Amino acid sequence: MDSNGKFISFEGIDGSGKTTQIRLLKDRLQACEIPVLMIREPGGTAVSEAIRDVLLDPSHVMMCAETELLLFAAARAQLTREVIKPALRAGTWVICDRFTDSTVAYQGFGRGFDPTKIERLNALATDGLAPERTFLITLSTAVCAERMDRRGEGTKNRLDQESRAFMNRVQKGYLTIAEQAADRVVVLDGNRSPKVIADEIFNVIRKEFME
Repeated sequence: MDSNGKFISFEGIDGSGKTTQIRLLKDRLQACEIPVLMIREPGGTAVSEAIRDVLLDPSHVMMCAETELLLFAAARAQLTREVIKPALRAGTWVICDRFTDSTVAYQGFGRGFDPTKIERLNALATDGLAPERTFLITLSTAVCAERMDRRGEGTKNRLDQESRAFMNRVQKGYLTIAEQAADRVVVLDGNRSPKVIADEIFNVIRKEFME
């Protein structure tokens, strides 16, 4: 295993269980004495967290799609330069809850933005940085919606309130991304137990980066 930090992202619609898997992977890596930083998008810096508050505020129902797209890119640009790149240079592994694939899925497939424009915007925001491995956790939109409902109405953000049709388009987008980037994206069945999924994730990481 070399001394460079590794950049790993997790994707999936809300309620798919990705945040749980991120925490489990972080714990396993730390048990192996690997320095790990767990971050989320949008967020991870003071600037990016402020943007997150604007993006997800359920009262901002009139936010236009262009504003949403640009705000996500702005939050990502700050996170990439302030946190991710310095951490990787220092040898820290970075596990990110969402990255550029989310923009392709949500704003591209969900909102209908031109994928070429999204690709250019993502390249600008990330300065060309891409995850070395992405784990996509798939679960039906119906099951994810049930999980979100169990969290309570008070915890729903603006994007949580989108229609089932929107979330189906996002899900389709994620699966399309996985097909087009099969060398990077590992698709995981989210219907299984958290431990089974976590074991599969760690086996991929161990074989690819730790042997």
